[in-house]
Amino acid sequence: MKFDVAIVGSGLAGLSVALHLAETRKVAVISKRTLLDGASSWAQGGIAAVLDSHDSVDEHVADTLVAGGGLCDETATRFIVENGRAAIEWLIAQGVPFTPDATAELGFHLTREGGHSQRRIIHAADATGHAVQVTLEQKVRNHPNITLLEHHYAIDVITSDAVESKTKKPGVPRCLGVYVQDVKSGKVITIAAEHTVLATGGAGKVYLYTTNPDTATGDGIAMAWRAGCRIANMEFIQFHPTCLYHPYAKSFLITEAVRGEGGVLKLPQSAGRNAGKRFMPAHDERAELAPRDIVARAIDAEMKKRGLDYVDLDISDKSPEFLQEHFPTIMARCLQLGIDITKQPIPVVPAAHYTCGGIITDLSGRTDLPGLYAVGEATCTGLHGANRLASNSLLECLVLGRAAAHYIAEQPKLKLPTLPAWDESRVTDADEEVIIANNWEELRRFMWNYVGIVRTTKRLQRAQHRIRLLKEEIDEYYANFRITPDLLELRNLVEVASLIVNSALSRRESRGLHFSRDYPDTLPKALPSVLSPD
Repeated sequence: MKFDVAIVGSGLAGLSVALHLAETRKVAVISKRTLLDGASSWAQGGIAAVLDSHDSVDEHVADTLVAGGGLCDETATRFIVENGRAAIEWLIAQGVPFTPDATAELGFHLTREGGHSQRRIIHAADATGHAVQVTLEQKVRNHPNITLLEHHYAIDVITSDAVESKTKKPGVPRCLGVYVQDVKSGKVITIAAEHTVLATGGAGKVYLYTTNPDTATGDGIAMAWRAGCRIANMEFIQFHPTCLYHPYAKSFLITEAVRGEGGVLKLPQSAGRNAGKRFMPAHDERAELAPRDIVARAIDAEMKKRGLDYVDLDISDKSPEFLQEHFPTIMARCLQLGIDITKQPIPVVPAAHYTCGGIITDLSGRTDLPGLYAVGEATCTGLHGANRLASNSLLECLVLGRAAAHYIAEQPKLKLPTLPAWDESRVTDADEEVIIANNWEELRRFMWNYVGIVRTTKRLQRAQHRIRLLKEEIDEYYANFRITPDLLELRNLVEVASLIVNSALSRRESRGLHFSRDYPDTLPKALPSVLSPD
């Protein structure tokens, strides 16, 4: 199969690139499940942008830099923030049903979230990502220049090295496409593309507890690393402070906006005489509106200190009408589980939420490998630094998705060589797939225990040792048996786990989302942790 552009991933970043390119290019969108199964659909809060005259680009940049703990790239941050309004106007033109507000300048309601000095979060009630994805999905499905390959797993990008090893004509390495597996048939397809875009999202499933969907297995990060690209700042995994604590509530996020609209964190009934006590003011003067890393560590500290399974998030002082208008999804989901948020607090725990580091790119989405681009959560653009500011992630997807598309559209046409087919001649069907399930469980559990919200050097070294053993076992399995989606995801997760641990061990300080008991102080100079393949 040949395309001008192959996009791996179907979240907001991938669909943005596709729609901006489809008028002039033949585009393939490769999704390992359906278009709506990625993390973008799960985004509740909204999109941060300067949309009011009381706000300013400088203030949004300043808030981002403060949250980022000194590691944000100011040039990249300013570029993304400056282009925010145009990105929102593009979404409005596509028909995204943002929550209206007749009194607002733009005609849409703006909320405020932790770390923001102004109300600048445009949203569609408490299901913004889903509203955006549904709107763009219809545009993508109806476009004649876009081919959708749903239920197709990307395996690895194809580089010119693979072709030159057969022709014996060495040159500058370049990405020429991607191998993907059709899940339904099991067949591996060779996709040739002049430009390949990784928009595969984050890696939350490397942890036992996460707000991410099952698709968040770090595929693009691992693929880029294997292709020779640098990866940066992988130690900065954002743990969302408030994930619903319930045995039957898989990965259900309680949005930042609940605290932004007045929700307070309290100790639960199991805290005894301290039950109902608000605790955030004792941890930070900004209380519930402190950045996520501070709130997550505060909750973690209270739970460990008092032996709690969860804490309470209480917004029951608001009227039922207010809660129904602003948080209908949360209200309905909680009611399904017997929790009436108009009268009861919501039990919450922190959970792995966002991967702030990733593939190093420039402001056109270019990676170290010519012909290979990356956009969205899989990247490290310099926007998020040591801690992502709430609702900046969808903004990054939109702005850099468009920037990457514009750069690709300006490039001259390229004649692609014939690419080698996938070689399965020396593998057999797996005899015991239980090995994959056991390794998956082991990896996620020790990552949670050893590489979580608070870290120590000894814990990280233990994790590093376990990863090395797992990696050897998985590599041997990969070399000898036919691939399956579970094997591909496990292979990528182990690669990403290694990157997280090695980045964390290289940072001898505590900064932003990375907190080490052995190095609790912050160094005077902020430097990114950049890993390069051998």
